[in-house]
Amino acid sequence: MIPHFLRNAALAAAAATALGTAADAAEITVAGGCFWCVEADFEKVQGVGEVVSGYTGGDVENPTYSQVTAGGTGHYEAAEIEYDPDIVSRRQLYDLFFRSIDPFDDGGQFCDRGASYRTAIFVDGPEARADAEAAKQAAEEELGREIVTPIVEAAEFYAAEEYHQNYYKSGERTLTRFGWINRADAYERYRDACRRDERVREIWGDDAPFV
Repeated sequence: MIPHFLRNAALAAAAATALGTAADAAEITVAGGCFWCVEADFEKVQGVGEVVSGYTGGDVENPTYSQVTAGGTGHYEAAEIEYDPDIVSRRQLYDLFFRSIDPFDDGGQFCDRGASYRTAIFVDGPEARADAEAAKQAAEEELGREIVTPIVEAAEFYAAEEYHQNYYKSGERTLTRFGWINRADAYERYRDACRRDERVREIWGDDAPFV
């Protein structure tokens, strides 16, 4: 069942605009494999404003996509999610996060393999950690299995290159193995070929909110 705080596309723009001026906007940072997918999923959530694709958890300043995906920097592909806590809570976002990934895979996510595609929640204090731990425990109880997604201390977050931002809805054209197509179409073909939604649905069934 889709949670009540998911929104349609029309509400998305209005909520994002309102959030941009909200004094009490908050942020969480998560790594869920491909950051395009995390951005696409969470920008559907009522109360979420901008989602920024980027890198965190490593030891190289201002890393590039090529450096991160090649390995050795320690960074995860991650997403910084801005939200209005008066509309959606941090705990709700963590619950959604676990239900948008394969929480049993410690070697990457779906077709994307390697350390940069691992999952994680990055927390910046005891309250955030408590919410993340509660969401993880609830997910483990629902699934009846241990979850490997770690909850770690927040580190410096670096926004990814501009072409990665809003990739899933971009009309810019890009060269792919399918020829020249716009990025939004390339994203949809990638997500389908990677079988992300299929695997999430296999794990979570009707509790998978984004598939």
